[in-house]
Amino acid sequence: MTPTAFVALVTCFDGDERLDLTATRAQVRRQVAAGNALMVAGTNGDFTALTHDEKIALVEAVVDESAGKVPVFANAGMPATFETVQLAQAFERAGVDGIAVITPFFIACTQDGLERHFTRVADAVQTPVYLYDIPARTQNHIEPATARRLAAHGNIAGIKDSGGAQQTLEDYMAIGRDMPGFKVYSGPDHLILWALGQGAAGCISGLGNVMPDTLAQIIAAHRAGDSAGAEAAQARFTAFRTELYALGYPPALVKRALWCMDSSVGTSRGPALLPVADQDQAIREILRRYDLS
Repeated sequence: MTPTAFVALVTCFDGDERLDLTATRAQVRRQVAAGNALMVAGTNGDFTALTHDEKIALVEAVVDESAGKVPVFANAGMPATFETVQLAQAFERAGVDGIAVITPFFIACTQDGLERHFTRVADAVQTPVYLYDIPARTQNHIEPATARRLAAHGNIAGIKDSGGAQQTLEDYMAIGRDMPGFKVYSGPDHLILWALGQGAAGCISGLGNVMPDTLAQIIAAHRAGDSAGAEAAQARFTAFRTELYALGYPPALVKRALWCMDSSVGTSRGPALLPVADQDQAIREILRRYDLS
């Protein structure tokens, strides 16, 4: 299996916080040039700040701009199964390669409830569905035993693990070893190389918005068997992550760091991160240290 790096693409807005598809298309081209696949409307894509119709327009634009050059996944997950199904079907019509479904948020779910939620979505489309676990943000966690049962569904193709717990990632990958059609993608940027070494199908990275070439280098060096090169790229990626995320909420900081490099991406929709002069200065200093300014 050849591992793939997906970037959890930022969503661009104009000065009035309106969806800016022209700027978003430019970010698609930037990632395609680096060789990275795309994950749209995820945590780093401000999906909770987007309307239903905006998500569909966004996904359609990204699929169109990528033009089949790289795979495109899109996150359809919402608190209600009903709307999640609607979005999944719209994304399927748009031509995505995979539909990610983040665990419901705000609503406290049982494992049985999660299983029924994901099953209903997977039953409603033919495009492969990928579970998306990020308990720190949604307060709901897909237990490995639940993931194993869902992996038996003919249209549930894998999971994105953004929990950050190495043991859980190992448990998910054990499912993949027992059920080869079930792919595991690592979400935490500091665990990419480790996960690849354990047999992960790849990663879905938010930080790749800022460092697309370094992310691509981790994957390329690993594929080539260049362990020293892969370790060096991972070390750079991890060090940047540690410095940037020390400043606050990671998805908003990724967007703000990218804004400091290219203001055309726009700011995050409030209240995720208000521009603060001291914080912007700290971000710019980090960018300079990594030759990203």
